[in-house]
Amino acid sequence: MPAFTGIIYIYSMQIPKGKKIYFASDSHLGAPTVAASRPREKKFVAWLDSIKNDAAAIFLVGDLFDFWFEYKTVVPKGFTRTLGKLAEISDSGIPIYFFVGNHDLWMNGYFNDELNITVYHQPKTFTFNNKTFFIGHGDGLGPGDKGYKRMKKVLTNPVFKWLFKWLHPDIGMPIAQYLSVKNKLISGDEDATFLGEDNEWLIQYSKEVLKKQHYDYFVFGHRHLPLEIQLSTNSKYINLGDWINYYTYGVFDGELLVLKTY
Repeated sequence: MPAFTGIIYIYSMQIPKGKKIYFASDSHLGAPTVAASRPREKKFVAWLDSIKNDAAAIFLVGDLFDFWFEYKTVVPKGFTRTLGKLAEISDSGIPIYFFVGNHDLWMNGYFNDELNITVYHQPKTFTFNNKTFFIGHGDGLGPGDKGYKRMKKVLTNPVFKWLFKWLHPDIGMPIAQYLSVKNKLISGDEDATFLGEDNEWLIQYSKEVLKKQHYDYFVFGHRHLPLEIQLSTNSKYINLGDWINYYTYGVFDGELLVLKTY
């Protein structure tokens, strides 16, 4: 298991009365094709529209896209509705935080520059109303998943990324999209069955972190299952589920974080 080295980063915020923090992950827009995922995209955009009036902040916890790669002057075609809604919300002054997942890990400034969305490539810690949160997509954390961990080292290697960007987008994008859908090493194990606390890697990882540092909530995506697991009397593991089968999201009202279904 990768060693936990302590607090990575803390952002503290007092939530205004009547406002909430929202969390969502694993929309996988573009899978299996952009056209096929459009109904899901419209539903996701409708959800964003429904929360904008009482959102103090929005956390998108990875795999918003099934594949994303930014060339220097080119970004993937499609997702206009999602990007437009995110821009609208960000321009209104609501902060949006994006954690890259294993499918959209090749972000390189577009969200920051064009949408004013803060992008994180590693888990981070936050404090809201004196409640501490450990937030990340979750891929590659905990024991096991060794095949994906090896693959991730390749995919994030600067030489590999440099070589890939020299492929014309009309060649590189279809190849990457095909592998993103078909290759389990890239996708990670997304078995839709709860394996039990002793066999869920992210639960094990959270328990190890708790031995060194207390957090009220561990918030992850990646697993695709909506899960709420009590780790101790005052610490809870939350997996946000997905926007493919469950359409679940997290809401923190200043006191409690709960999962809801749209």
